Amino acid sequence: MFERRKTRTVEVGNVKMGSGHPVVIQSMTKTDTADAALTAGQIRLLEKAGCEIVRLSVKDMRSAEAVEDIKKETTIPMVADIHFDHKLALEAIRRGADKIRINPGNMQKEQDVAEVIDAAKEKKIPIRVGINSGSLLEKVTGKTATADAMVASLVKYLEYFRKRDFNDIVVSLKASDVKTTVEAYRKASDECDYPFHLGVTAAGPPRDGVVRSSVGIGTLLMEGIGDTIRVSLTGDPVEEVDTAKRILSSTGSRRFGPDVISCPTCGRCQVDLISLVEELEKRLSADTGADLTIAVMGCEVNGPGEAKAADIGIAFGKGKGAIFKQGKIVKTVDASCAIDELLAMIGKEQEREL
Repeated sequence: MFERRKTRTVEVGNVKMGSGHPVVIQSMTKTDTADAALTAGQIRLLEKAGCEIVRLSVKDMRSAEAVEDIKKETTIPMVADIHFDHKLALEAIRRGADKIRINPGNMQKEQDVAEVIDAAKEKKIPIRVGINSGSLLEKVTGKTATADAMVASLVKYLEYFRKRDFNDIVVSLKASDVKTTVEAYRKASDECDYPFHLGVTAAGPPRDGVVRSSVGIGTLLMEGIGDTIRVSLTGDPVEEVDTAKRILSSTGSRRFGPDVISCPTCGRCQVDLISLVEELEKRLSADTGADLTIAVMGCEVNGPGEAKAADIGIAFGKGKGAIFKQGKIVKTVDASCAIDELLAMIGKEQEREL
């Protein structure tokens, strides 16, 4: 396991984030925040999918006022996303927001920022300093959008917080370009000890966005950088949560149920492996062998040999499957009942652990 970057601990509602705590999954609602009922409904769907902190766009005073009603209908911590008008941040704080996100490029007056800091300090809630490559402190960086420019904006903006002795801070440095994003987080990791919120901004439609986010966020997590993540997709926010869970699982940062590995199939495969894997995934639950690695392989080449690191698995031949544990074959079954047999074997393994 990689060593996490050492950070402070920041509390967002009842969720703690920082190097001593699990990497937290976030998403953002895609409703009009002023419609409290609709927004609360989407938050409940996100929470059911595994979202642990949710962000709301606060574009006007009606949206800020709605925070109070939304909180009454939901349970996970809520972040108010503020741009341009610091008064919206002040109202969202009064209405019970658990965290405020402000963008240095869109809120540059020190006095406005100071008012937000003081209000957050009084309510004992954190602030995310959300650096975005498309909106930087031009008086510091000009109009460039390099990793160095993003970090320079961060360093300058943090001075406002240090003057007011405020350290309940989370930092993000997002660009739509993966390389710039990764470089910015790496450089910023030497500048402060605040938790990092990872993401690739405007990552695109699901197919492209999943890849960009997985490469960018995954790279940083494998380097021990990152304390909370948000996958930004042009699509259903529930898919953002699902992708975030898969990224965390793939990097070994967290587990959300059994890890299924399977071969891509080729001309050697003599069963409908795709359908068999789909059936297995549908029938597995987060509680079914939560810490197990399960392998489903299409032939003897990709069988117990290549999948010997799996806890349990099955390798298929013509109409048959050999179930194996830790690389050793324990049983041969008919392909028609292979998934039933595999799940039964997994169940026995769980019983032994209890």
